[in-house]
Amino acid sequence: MTEETLYERLGERDGIRAVVDDFYDRLVADDDLGPYFEGADIDSLRRTQTDFLCEAAGGPETYDAAPVQEAHAHVPFTPTDIQRAIELLYESLDAFDVPDEDADRVVEAVAAFEDELLASSADAADDD
Repeated sequence: MTEETLYERLGERDGIRAVVDDFYDRLVADDDLGPYFEGADIDSLRRTQTDFLCEAAGGPETYDAAPVQEAHAHVPFTPTDIQRAIELLYESLDAFDVPDEDADRVVEAVAAFEDELLASSADAADDD
């Protein structure tokens, strides 16, 4: 018998999409992070984040949006912003009763791009 993949344990695409939807609801409502999303195409962000997490969790979907650094080059994220987003992601995962070990794996997949997110901000500041 084969062991369930993270993708399967998260409820496949529908389960991952539900977590992503909740996460973006929290991001948009957050006093500090919400302003970053003003004027953003939230539906597109939800789709690409869902694809990213599905692929990262071992699903058949492929993340084929712009590279992380390029897609976020205009957003001046700080380390505090990244930490707050991670807290909100954990809250979303907890809301769907994702076990701690699986939640950690999801967050690690996202947090792996912290340097790219922060480099984008630094690069944008260098261009000023």
